[in-house]
Parts: sequence; structure tokens; C-alpha cells
Amino acid sequence: MAKRRDADLVRGNLWSGILMFALPLAASSILQQLFNSADVAVVGQFAGSRALAAVGSNAAVINLLVNIFMGLSIGANVVIARYVGEGNKSKVERAVHTAVAVSLISGVIVTVLGIVVSRPILEMISTPDDIIDLASVYLKIYFLGMPFMMLYNFGAAILRSVGDTRRPFICLLVSGIINVVLNLFFVIVCRLSVAGVAIATVTSNIVSSGLVLWFLMRERSDIRVDLKKLRIDKRILKEIARIGLPAGVQGVVFSFSNICVQSAVNSLGSDVVAGSAAALNFEYFVYFMLNAFSQACVTFTSQNYGAGEYARCRKIARLCTLMGFLASGAMCAAFLILGRHALRLYTNEEAVMATGIVRMRYCLLFQFTSVLMDTLSGSMRGLGYSLTPAIISLAGSCGLRLVWVYLIFPLNPTFDMLLTVYPATWAVTSAAMFAAYMFVSRHMLKRRGMYAETAV
Repeated sequence: MAKRRDADLVRGNLWSGILMFALPLAASSILQQLFNSADVAVVGQFAGSRALAAVGSNAAVINLLVNIFMGLSIGANVVIARYVGEGNKSKVERAVHTAVAVSLISGVIVTVLGIVVSRPILEMISTPDDIIDLASVYLKIYFLGMPFMMLYNFGAAILRSVGDTRRPFICLLVSGIINVVLNLFFVIVCRLSVAGVAIATVTSNIVSSGLVLWFLMRERSDIRVDLKKLRIDKRILKEIARIGLPAGVQGVVFSFSNICVQSAVNSLGSDVVAGSAAALNFEYFVYFMLNAFSQACVTFTSQNYGAGEYARCRKIARLCTLMGFLASGAMCAAFLILGRHALRLYTNEEAVMATGIVRMRYCLLFQFTSVLMDTLSGSMRGLGYSLTPAIISLAGSCGLRLVWVYLIFPLNPTFDMLLTVYPATWAVTSAAMFAAYMFVSRHMLKRRGMYAETAV
């Protein structure tokens, strides 16, 4: 089975191969977000707008604490895929067990860190007084599930390294159904409000991680996990960190900039917080669609680079960018057309919905433009250039957002002025990422004498 997948990634038709990889991955991420959105919808409909704001406004805080380790999972995906492309079975086995060990250790670290600093961070970003206690309860329970969430994400990265996005989808489907059922039970029947939603989320993370580990332990290929072999190979960890840490740092700083934006949202009152949180769910759906093609770009590029198929690497980037544009653009259009009807899934309060509509118009009209930023960043990581896209994202998206929040927004502190930061930063960062990709890809191909036959 593994050999067939490797051949598909390295020598198969790229159009069909990328679609077969990206669509189940997008479905998995969107399914996961649907179940996360169920958290927001259940508390919004049955516990009120304050509970909705408390749950929905925590994404930036969570991402701040987990992204450094999620970056390592990207590094694991790249490294394992490259070893698979090289046909180095020994390194594949050591990299797989190193990745699983790192996932468990990092999960424990994030749990402790999250429980300790969640309340201070909420206070630092000016979370409204009427929701801060609820938000703190949600975060502390949520972070108890971090070891399981990390295990799932690293395990899914291992499966994706050989082109398997079907089994991670199965894991999320089962755990997500459990999450929705438990949400309804804990919130409606037990009346636990945000605590019930958090407990349901932790339970679903336990299920998804257990399933992905079960699949890996029953795997017959080189990525099979044997718990007795769990140990960290320092050389492989160094390689994973070389690729993953820049991506992780990028994610952390990116989340920090979003926390600053969230702080500005918080200053506008709890109704604005609730409306922004509701509309944000639709942005997640679009992001996961375009990110699926970014992940496809990482994995396909890594395996082809490892196999010496350099001529295919730039074609992969072009196809992933085109497919990402089409798919995410269609989703943005659909959500904008649905508008208020879509927001009614989360709230029936007019003031909250009005804020949500404003956010959807600013963000969904332009979010598909960030495809260029994500897919070309993925291509450079697949080629082993992880630091370059990280620096560009830090300067373009993160740096400009901080300037906007602290220097431009105070001149006209309205929700409209604040939201303009998103299309502005997407445009600047995408342009810079394109220029960097052209330089990196040409440099890589020239170094191998391939540029003349692949230049466009």
C-alpha cells in the first residue's frame, strides 16, 4: 500500500493526485471546524450571547500556545515524506517514532502552560468583564486535552506523509459526531454551559487520537508505530526542528498579532465580540480549504524533492495555487450569499448578527487572495526553505497588523477600520511571498541544472 501511494505522489498524474490528497484533507479540517462550530452554536442558542462570546473569542489564545508545536508536526510531515521519497526505510521508522514521542511531550507542556497562563492572557487582551470568567473556565478545561490533540495532529501528519488523508478523515468523523452529541447533552441536559462544551471537546480529542494511533499501530508499511520503539532520535529531531520551528514561530507570532486584533475587538463590547466570533467560523472553513492545497503542496514537493524529481516541484506549486483559488473563492462566494441566514446558526440577536455581517463582508470578499501566501509558503517548506516564508509572514502579516492595531485603528476606533487590516496584510504578504518563491525555486533548480527545462 505504501509503495502505491509513493508512486502516486512522485510519478502519478498531479491533477488527480493533488485533488485526491487535498479534498479529503479539506473535508477533515472542515468537518473538524463544523464540530468546533457546534460548540459555538450550541452555547449561542442555549446558553446566550455571553457564552457564545466566551467560547468563540478564545481561538487566538489557544493558537498562541499550540502553534509552536503544530509547526513541528509540519516539520515531521516534510522530513518523513522526504525520507519516503528517498526510499530510506530506516530513517522513516526513526522519524515516525520521534514524531510520536515529541507529540506526547509537547502536549503535556502545552497543558501545563495553558492552565497557568490562560487567565492572565485573557486579562491582558481586555476580555470584557461579563465573559472573562466563562472564557477562563473553557480554556482551562480545553487545555487538559492537549496531549491527545497533539498526538492526533502528529499522527495525521505521519499518514499524510505517504499521501493518506482518508484515515485522518475517518478519525475526525467519529470523534466529531461524539463531540456534537456530548455538546447537546452537557449544555442542554446537564446545563454546564461553556464547561460542558469544553468537556465534550476534550473527550472527542481522546477519541480521535486513539483512532489515529490504532491505525498507525496496525500499519504494515514503514510508518508503522511500535510503542516499544518510541524514542527521540536527536539527529532527526534536529531536522524536524529545522523545518518545523520557523513554521511554529511564524504561527505563534501570527497568533500574537491576532490576539492584538482580538484585544481591539474586545474593546468594542461583548456584542461585537460575539458577532465577530460567529462570523469567524466561516473564515475558518475557507482557510481550511485553501490550507488543504498548501499541505498538498508541502507533501508532494517534499516527496518529489527527495526522489530527485525537481522538474515537478514548480508544477506542483502552480497547480495547488490554482486549485486553492478556485475552491476557496467558491466557498467565500457561497457564504457571502447566505450571509444572515448562515449567522442564524449561531445567534438570533440582531446586534450580534449585524456585527457578523460586517466581518463577513470585509474578510470573505478577500480571504481567497491568501491562497498565494499559503501554497507558495508550503512549496518553499517542501524544498527545505522554511525560514524564508516565516520571515515574510512575520513582517507582512504580523508586523503590519500590529502597526495597524496600535497606530491606525486608534485614529478611528471602529469595527470597519479594524477589519481593513485583513485584506491589507493578505495582499502585502502574498506579493512578497510570490517574489521570494520565484527566487528560491529558481535558485534551487539552477543549483541542480534544471532551470532551463522548467522555467516559465
